[in-house]
Amino acid sequence: MILVTAATGQLGKLTIKALLEAGTEPSRIIAGVRNPEKAQGLKALGVQVRPLDYSQPETIKSALQGVERLLLISGTNFGQRVQEHQNVIEAAKKADVKLLAYTSILNAGEMMLAGEHKGTEAVLKASGVPYVLLRNGWYNENYLSSIQQAAATGKVFGAAGEGRISSAARSEYAEAAAQVLLTDGHENQTYELGGSNNFTLAELAAEIAHQTGKEVSYHNLPAQEYEALLVQFGLPAGYAHALADSDTGIARGELFTERDDLTRLIGHATTPISETVRQALEVVPQS
Repeated sequence: MILVTAATGQLGKLTIKALLEAGTEPSRIIAGVRNPEKAQGLKALGVQVRPLDYSQPETIKSALQGVERLLLISGTNFGQRVQEHQNVIEAAKKADVKLLAYTSILNAGEMMLAGEHKGTEAVLKASGVPYVLLRNGWYNENYLSSIQQAAATGKVFGAAGEGRISSAARSEYAEAAAQVLLTDGHENQTYELGGSNNFTLAELAAEIAHQTGKEVSYHNLPAQEYEALLVQFGLPAGYAHALADSDTGIARGELFTERDDLTRLIGHATTPISETVRQALEVVPQS
């Protein structure tokens, strides 16, 4: 039995899709969800749906009954994630789970978003549960709104300097998770997962210019100015701070990798950012 947590989230749903496309019997898949009412589509596929809330250990214990392999998708309750993840890890140990895969962040560096991932990794390694660290890089989809905005304004904003980004499509990280859950030989491994291609934000601006036929430039800002601009655009202050901090991490090389772990796991090259630009521009009226 395979349990996928946060199964109604984007990565969770894509992982279950990848498991099914790999030929996994739906009855072998358990979708752990906070709100089962939102999982009717998964239930219709024959997937088992069980309540699972990271902050409620009793739901975790029930959801893990009969589970041998577990994908712990990192939570979104920032500031409390290490404790919530620890609740799952401790329950997995008691349930004798044979493999726990955790979605961490590429390189687990110094950016603010990496802190709770590093804390969770330490808890998992100390637990004695056989683990796999899936250190996911940025999703191509993270740039959809920036691409669309740049097509309209001719400007890409950021604080990433000349830092390179090894991103891939979200579905490709889901494919990798599914492969780890379905195959052997991954125990106590750390995979640095990044795309086959990489780019700077200046190169992203150039690609948008190429595909639109318009002048598009990258404006590199100090982190504080970029954060203030994001707030001006309407983002919550905490989210704006995290994005600006992440860009400074990109400038330090924290979201770049030369390792081919992702392509080896999924067996094909990843989606280049140029394809994501094309998809984003399909829904933007071109003048």
